[in-house]
Amino acid sequence: MSIAAPGQLNLTEYSSWGSRTVDNFEKLEQIGEGTYGQVYMAREIATGEIVALKKIRMDKEREGFPITAIREIKILKKLQHDNVIKLKEIVTSPGPEKEDQGRPGKFPSFYVFCMGTDGNKYRGGIYMVFEYMDHDLTGLADRPGMRFSVPQIKCYMRQLLTGLHYCHVNQVLHRDIKGSNLLIDNEGNLKLADFGLARSFSSDHNANLTNRVITLWYRPPELLLGATKYGPAVDLWSVGCIFAELLHGKPLFPGSNEPELISKIFELCGSPDEVNWPTVSKLPLYNNFKPSRPIKRRLGDFFRDGDRHAVELLEKMLTLDPEQRISAKDALDAEYFWTDPLPCDPKTLPKYESSHEFQTKKKRQQQRQQHEENAKRQKLQHHPSRGLPPIQQSGHNAQMRNQPMHGSQPPVPASGHHYGKPRGPAGGGPGSRYHQGHPNRGYGSGPYPPPQARGPPPYGSNYPPQGGGPGPGPGPYGGSGAGRGGSNRNQQYGWQ
Repeated sequence: MSIAAPGQLNLTEYSSWGSRTVDNFEKLEQIGEGTYGQVYMAREIATGEIVALKKIRMDKEREGFPITAIREIKILKKLQHDNVIKLKEIVTSPGPEKEDQGRPGKFPSFYVFCMGTDGNKYRGGIYMVFEYMDHDLTGLADRPGMRFSVPQIKCYMRQLLTGLHYCHVNQVLHRDIKGSNLLIDNEGNLKLADFGLARSFSSDHNANLTNRVITLWYRPPELLLGATKYGPAVDLWSVGCIFAELLHGKPLFPGSNEPELISKIFELCGSPDEVNWPTVSKLPLYNNFKPSRPIKRRLGDFFRDGDRHAVELLEKMLTLDPEQRISAKDALDAEYFWTDPLPCDPKTLPKYESSHEFQTKKKRQQQRQQHEENAKRQKLQHHPSRGLPPIQQSGHNAQMRNQPMHGSQPPVPASGHHYGKPRGPAGGGPGSRYHQGHPNRGYGSGPYPPPQARGPPPYGSNYPPQGGGPGPGPGPYGGSGAGRGGSNRNQQYGWQ
C-alpha cells in the first residue's frame, strides 16, 4: 500500500484529531472485520454516546500513514450530508492492544501518524470514530422473515440516490456501492458508508483510474472490459444492482470471477456492439469477452411481473453504455418515485434489532456448525460402534433415538463479508425476503437537491436542503475487500 508523502495533507485541519485515546471508549461488540482491521460498537465513557470505532491497520505499513486512509479522511471531511455517514474524530491507542502484536509506544499526534516515526515502529491502534448505525442493508435484509414493502424500498432508494447525487455534485466517486456499505439507523435514515475506495474526479474524466474497484457483483461492464477513464456512471450501475436485488430478492449478477460475471451481464443486458455502445470496441478487453454470437437484451422480460415504473428506472440504471446510463439526479426525478405508493417517511419505518452482515454471517456459520454436529450425531446413531456389546448398543441407540435433536436445521449459505468479500447469493422466489407489500400513504416535501424543475420529491420533511459545495465533513465505516487488490499494478501504470 502506498504512503502519503509529507505535505500531501493539510494537517492544521486535524490539529485536535488524535489528541484523545481509545481509552475514552468502551468496546461493546465487534460488528465488522476486513483487511483494514475491525469495526466495533462502542460507548463513549464520558457521555454514554454509542459510536462505531473503525480500526486502521498499521502493522503492514513500513512508514507513514496509509494513503487510502488519508484519502478517506479528506473526502469525509469534505462531504457533509444527511445521507453520508459522519466521521466524528480520530483516536489512538497508547500501545499494542490485546489483538495486536508489536512494540509499545505513545505518539498521540495525528501529525506523527501521517508522517511516520522511525520506520513506523509504533504498533498502537488508530481508530476512526463514526456515528453508530443500527444496521446495514445486507444485514437487515438477511433477517429471518424480513419483508420490505414498496414504500420502504422507495424510501431507501431515494435516500441512496440523494446521498450519491450529493457526492457526485462534489466530484467524489464512491466506487464501492453495495448493500453492506449502506448503513441504516432505527429512524429509517440511510447513509453511504466506507469511502475507502472513493476518489475525487475531474469533470473531463481524463485521469487514469484503476478498474480494480467495486465489489465484483456490483462492478459495471466498462470496468470489466478494462476502462481506466470513467466517471459517476460506475456508481449508478452499482445502484442498479442494489435496486434489482431489492426487487428480485437476491443478487442479479452473482459471478464468482470476472468472465462469469460479464457472461451473466450479457445474458440479461444483451451483448455490446457499436450500435448500443459506440465506443465499446476501443476498450482493452473487449475482444477477450466479445460473445461469439449477438445476445438479445432481456432485462425487461426478466422483470416483466414487476412495477412498470420500477422496471423503466432499472433499465436506465443497467444500461451497458456508461454515457447513456442515467445520472443520480435524473433518477431522483423518475416516475417511480412520483407514483403511488409514494416513498414513506423514514421515521414511520419499523424498528429492528441491530443487524450487520458481519453478525448475520457469524450466526450462519454457527448454524452450519451445529447442523454438521447434528448430522454426525445422527450418523453415529445409525452406525453404532462395533466394539460395544449388543445389549449396550440397543439400549444406547434406543435412548438416543428418543432424545429430540435441538437446533437441527438445514445449512444456510454464508453471506459474503460485510467488510470484505461479496456476500453469497440469498434465497429468492415466493419466499423472498423482499416483498412488494401493500401500498402505504406517502409524504410530501423533500431532500436536497430538487430534481430539475419538477418541484420537491415526494417524501420527507426530515431532510433540510444541503449546500451544493464542499463543507466540513462526515464519513463512513464499513470496509472493502473485493476490488482492493492490484495495488502494484495500479502504481505501475499510474492508476489512482
